[in-house]
Amino acid sequence: MKFQKRFIAALICMMSLLAHARAERVTVPDNVRLPVDTVEWSLLLASLNGFLDVDAANNNATSFVLDADMPGTTALMDEMKGIVASGKYKDNNFYKCYLNNVTKLDAATFLIQLSFIGVNEGVPLYRAGFTLLAKRNGRQFYFCTPLPQNTIAWRRKEIHGTNVYYKHTLNTSNARAYFGKIAAYDKKLGAPVHTTDFYCADNFHEALQLLGVDYKSDYNGTPHNSLSANAGGRSLSVNGTLTAEFTKFDPHDLWHERLHNVLSTSIINRPVDEGTAYLYGGSWGLSWKEILNKFKTYAHAHPDADWFTLYNESKNFDEPAKFPLNVDFVINALIVEKVEKEKGFPSVIALLSCGKKEKSNENYFTALEKVVGISKAKFNSSVWELINAK
Repeated sequence: MKFQKRFIAALICMMSLLAHARAERVTVPDNVRLPVDTVEWSLLLASLNGFLDVDAANNNATSFVLDADMPGTTALMDEMKGIVASGKYKDNNFYKCYLNNVTKLDAATFLIQLSFIGVNEGVPLYRAGFTLLAKRNGRQFYFCTPLPQNTIAWRRKEIHGTNVYYKHTLNTSNARAYFGKIAAYDKKLGAPVHTTDFYCADNFHEALQLLGVDYKSDYNGTPHNSLSANAGGRSLSVNGTLTAEFTKFDPHDLWHERLHNVLSTSIINRPVDEGTAYLYGGSWGLSWKEILNKFKTYAHAHPDADWFTLYNESKNFDEPAKFPLNVDFVINALIVEKVEKEKGFPSVIALLSCGKKEKSNENYFTALEKVVGISKAKFNSSVWELINAK
C-alpha cells in the first residue's frame, strides 16, 4: 500500500514535470549505474529533462532552480545556452545530451554529469561537459552549480561590500584598490547596489571547473577569463584572470565592464565609451594625464589640424608607439570632462547612449549638438578651445 501511494504521488509529480519537459533531452547510456530507487530516479530524470528544456531567456524564472542557488546557477546555465546547436553543420539540435554519471551524495542530493556530443561522418565531436547538483525538495528535484561545494574550504573577506573568496592568501592592498575602483565607477554610473560574491581562481580552467563546466570547446586554449551573472539582486563573479594577487587589474577595461552592466552595448557609442575609459582609467598603462600630454604635443605640432576629419578617421596620433591612441577617443574624453563638470553625469550618459558608431558618425554629431551644443560647423573650433583650455 505504501509503495502504491508513493508511486501515485510520483506519477502525479512526473506528469506535472513533463508538462515542462516537452521532449526527452537526456540520453541515458546502458553503462550508467542508476539509483536503486526507481521512483526517485524517475522523478530525477523528469526534473532533469524539464531543467534542460527551460527557455534560456527565462533563466531567472525557471521552476527548477531555488532562489538561494540562482546567481551561480544562472552563470552555469548561461554556459549551457544554445549548446545543442551547430552553426557549422546548420543543425539546431546537432549535439545530443548524454548522462555520464549520477551519484547519490546524501538522502536528498545527487551529483549529475552531462556531455554534449555530436557525430559527423561517424566521428564523435565533444562540445561540452557539465557537472551539477540535483537537490530533492518536495515532489521534484532542483538543480544548482557545485560552486559552493567546490569552495567549501576557501576563506572569505569582505571588501567594499563584496564577499571575496580565496584559497590561502589574498593581496588585500591590491584587492582594495580593485574593489574601490569598482565602487567609484558604479557610484558614478548610478548602478544598483548588489550583494556580490567574488571567487579568485588561479586561471580560467579552474574558474570553469569550480562553476561546473568540465569542458567547453569554445574555450580551447583560453588561459584567462571570467564567468559572471546577476540574478535576484545578487551578483557573482568567478574570476580566472586576476587571481588572489589582483596583479592584472586594468582600470580602463574595468570601466568598460561596469558601464556595460548599466547600458546595453546595442546603444553605446564606442568612441564615447573609449573616451570615458581614457578619462577615468587611462589606456595601455598610461594615465589620462599622460595621454593628454601626448595629444597636446601632437596638436601643437599640427596647428592646422582638421579635427572633424581626424575624428571621422579615428586617427592614431601616437604612431611610433607600440599601442595606438586615437584622436576621436581623446576628443570625447575632453568633451565628457567638460559636460560632466557643467551638466552632470546624466548628460554624459545621453552622449554615451547615442547608438553604435556609424561610418558617418551622424548619430553622434546629432547627439553632440543636442547634449553639448557643439554643431558640425563648430566642431573644429570647439575642439581647439578644449585643447587650449588645458
